Amino acid sequence: MIDFNKPFLTGKETEYIKQAVESGKISGDGIFTKRCHQFFEEKFGFKKALLTTSCTDALEMAAILIDIQPGDEVIMPAYTFVSTANAFVLRGANIVFADSNAKNPNIDADKIEALITPKTKAIVPVHYAGIACDMDKIMFLADQYNLFVVEDAAQAIDSYYKGKSLGSIGHLAAFSFHETKNLISGEGGMLAINDERFIARAEIIREKGTNRSQFFRGEVDKYGWVDVGSSFLPSEIISAFLYAQIENLDIIQQKRIAIWNRYYHNLKDIIPQKGIDLPYLPDYGTNNAHMFYLICQNLEQRTGLIKYLKDNGVLSVFHYLSLESSHFYSSKHDGRILTNSNKYTNCLVRLPMFFELTESQVDYICNLIKKHLQD
Repeated sequence: MIDFNKPFLTGKETEYIKQAVESGKISGDGIFTKRCHQFFEEKFGFKKALLTTSCTDALEMAAILIDIQPGDEVIMPAYTFVSTANAFVLRGANIVFADSNAKNPNIDADKIEALITPKTKAIVPVHYAGIACDMDKIMFLADQYNLFVVEDAAQAIDSYYKGKSLGSIGHLAAFSFHETKNLISGEGGMLAINDERFIARAEIIREKGTNRSQFFRGEVDKYGWVDVGSSFLPSEIISAFLYAQIENLDIIQQKRIAIWNRYYHNLKDIIPQKGIDLPYLPDYGTNNAHMFYLICQNLEQRTGLIKYLKDNGVLSVFHYLSLESSHFYSSKHDGRILTNSNKYTNCLVRLPMFFELTESQVDYICNLIKKHLQD
């Protein structure tokens, strides 16, 4: 079986974990965490990077930082992972779901303004598959209506919008280092802060609501409980694993992009003839090769394709279920039909994508798809 995902190890992960253990400090914010923070700030231009135990935690920190209160409205795409919404629901927000683009699963920026009300507090664009949303339009609306922008960049490490790294454009951004992502630490995430007024408070929230970080820098003579917060920082073991990954970012990205391009060139002349769409890449964004997906004509076609691939030793998967129709939130949704979001729910299929996927395996998968569609 060709798995959908296989975590890639660079070879230095266990060595760095051993170093962390031998240093005598394996709780958070040790030497490897600081190295990771420095790398991300210098490489991608974040004013402040803070590792977290997950992207979910980073989103929850963002919701606290922008002071989401019960009754506030937050606009986001319905086609996203539950964490995007749940982070704000936990603070009492009402989620206003926007439809996706017709060409890709990103939020349709042209549909956002009509959803803004006096209760709107934030816009949360999700850079699906690491492909940028139309951030100029989104930031223009944020400025016009005095809204916060929190980029859900879970899939978007090392991807860019008009030369700016994703996650560096909104006020805040959340990244994931889950084992399915380009850079991994098993579980793990990061909050990127681009608005300096949030930096000091973010450190406090991340440290259970205490000013512990300021204390260890000598900025206060004792530390105590000064704000709300939780235990959002990861152990040094997770950070050590991640640092081995980021040292190899360029190698990982080159290989993933080569795999993505091989899929695309193998399928580009055949797939469209069968009514299946390839990934759409807008000219304002780069491709970080987080995933390769196809958009089938309907649910029946997708189900048949997934089954055929599995019967022939290839594990492919569908992705999100549009959140406005979820069991938890359907009764809270305003009833709008989100046509494109539901299309991706029923029609999108993800093909295997991981560092060690070989050219022959990609060719085999593509040939299976062609054969199935021609039968």
